[in-house]
Amino acid sequence: MRILAPSILAADFTRLGDQVRAAVCAGAQYIHLDVMDGAFVPSITFGMPVIERLRACTDRVFDVHMMVEEPGRYVADMRKAGADIICVHAEACRHLDRTLNQIRECGARPAVAVNPATPVESLSCILNEADMFLIMSVNPGFGGQKFIPYTLEKIRRLRRMLDERGILADIEVDGGISAANAAEVLAAGANVLVAGSAIFCGDVEANVRGLLAAMEEQTG
Repeated sequence: MRILAPSILAADFTRLGDQVRAAVCAGAQYIHLDVMDGAFVPSITFGMPVIERLRACTDRVFDVHMMVEEPGRYVADMRKAGADIICVHAEACRHLDRTLNQIRECGARPAVAVNPATPVESLSCILNEADMFLIMSVNPGFGGQKFIPYTLEKIRRLRRMLDERGILADIEVDGGISAANAAEVLAAGANVLVAGSAIFCGDVEANVRGLLAAMEEQTG
């Protein structure tokens, strides 16, 4: 199943609820929430209070991407705030296996993200422990960046690794996604696409429909 996950990092926070509703109305299946701590990445965004209040706006899957040092400290609170998927960075966890177990034990789906320069082979030991793997196609911390082309090969390699072991896990890609490159990214083996600027800059509903159409064309 191919899934579009609009990232609210690019949304107008004075109209956040309305923009999320517009994305959902147009067919977005997930809402992607980027939590940044100013330590793992330079930026600081939002935390549990914003997620908790936004939860009342929609019943869509909340895909929480934690760009946070030692995110295990916050897993239970993120789940309580409304997170359905909790994605942590392999580079940010001292004990990644333990953190993934924490996520599953609290009732959320565990996911692992890797930065552009982190080899996907570093995930080999935990392929069975996560429901989704996030390939960052830009360096994390800021929206509006351009897609890094070499990450396509990382997607292909990770998909081969999963297929060779018979593991049914999602591959999500985040960074520089648009209607122009969605088909290429899906063809490489991804099935969950995160888009921020491509959705929230302009007409949200029209942008969501345009990206979904591009994703559907690749399916055909």
